[in-house]
Amino acid sequence: MKSIQIQGSLRAETGKKATKDLRKNASIPCVLYGSQKDENGNQIATHFSVTVDGIRKLVYTPHIYVVDLNIDGKIVNAVMKDIQFHPVTDAILHIDFYQIDEAKPIVMEVPVQLEGLAEGVKAGGKLVLQMRKLKVKALYNMIPERMVINVSNLGLGKTIKVGELSYEGLEIMNAKDAVVCAVKLTRAARGAQAAANK
Repeated sequence: MKSIQIQGSLRAETGKKATKDLRKNASIPCVLYGSQKDENGNQIATHFSVTVDGIRKLVYTPHIYVVDLNIDGKIVNAVMKDIQFHPVTDAILHIDFYQIDEAKPIVMEVPVQLEGLAEGVKAGGKLVLQMRKLKVKALYNMIPERMVINVSNLGLGKTIKVGELSYEGLEIMNAKDAVVCAVKLTRAARGAQAAANK
């Protein structure tokens, strides 16, 4: 997995007014959840902010990254866990990060990449990717940049489901019967099939 450096600043105040002021100044409120817990068993959270420009490369990309978070000089390895956008303007409202513990698995969404020319496409079908990302659980250094799926043997009208996939060191969290990709019949393929059956 690629890594990206992001600068953050600790937040002195976390109320609504402070959050509004942050956003006015082109900054985004963030929370880093650590693997450590307090005496009540709650995850210890660090409240900080990043600039909109500083986070752009992490958010608007098809890639996934390990984030080297530099919060006022303290560097922490983390992954982006959750992001909230404004429903109308699409502005980033809030980002949650999760600190990486090398001994504990994390859950991440990894982009799917199809490779090979499907048999069904050669026969006139259309290859459709129905799940652009898969949710996987693994130690962070085992998580690939992409989930590569070979579709060479995929025939007309056939699908590849989550339950048919397996990768070493990874647990796929999506429903087993969810369809990842399919070769759909096109009109031309239906016509050719009908002609072949006559």
